[in-house]
Amino acid sequence: MALLAHDFTGETVLVFGGGRVGARKARGFAEEAAVVVVSPEFADAAFGDAALVRAAPGPDDVREWVARADPVLVVAATDSETVNDAAAAAARDHGALVNRADESGGRRAGSVTVPATVEDDPVTVAVSTGGASPALAKHLRERIGDELAGAGGMADLSGEVRAELKAAGVPPADRRRAVRRLVRAPSVWKALRTRGANPRQQAEVVLADELGEQYSP
Repeated sequence: MALLAHDFTGETVLVFGGGRVGARKARGFAEEAAVVVVSPEFADAAFGDAALVRAAPGPDDVREWVARADPVLVVAATDSETVNDAAAAAARDHGALVNRADESGGRRAGSVTVPATVEDDPVTVAVSTGGASPALAKHLRERIGDELAGAGGMADLSGEVRAELKAAGVPPADRRRAVRRLVRAPSVWKALRTRGANPRQQAEVVLADELGEQYSP
């Protein structure tokens, strides 16, 4: 199974089902996309910024909802396998991706799973069990979260350093070696995770030691 990232900014995600699973899916996608949740009832759970439409579409109605919303992704999260089947078929015919909340493994082309993610912008780590065990994916996400602290800052810092070394004419092999050492440096990670510390200063110490006269901060 390959994992792909998709930018949902400016796109529409259509969710069928207002239970807790539908709410969880809606919250996640509403951080980027315009989310519409269609359900006769809604769970006592937060749906983020999703638009809630109280309706009970049957298998013969979902195609009209898909055509009307023009989504890039359809989430089938109802407690009716028949409605979920119809939603998935309508989505594929419309050219949209499908996420079936009631299936795991053996997915058809066009079906996607939604991994558990940990973010420290611009770094994102995704954990997926292929839909087999969302509970395990959540547990692993929580464990990884502590380890990811400072990763966003390291991504920004190492990106800046890489660009500076390239502009200074440092040879590619030396540049790669220096950046690899930088992202592995405990002193820089500690500075990134410590309020009041100066990560750039620690980075300069590491780079000067690695590159010698090739590095001039």
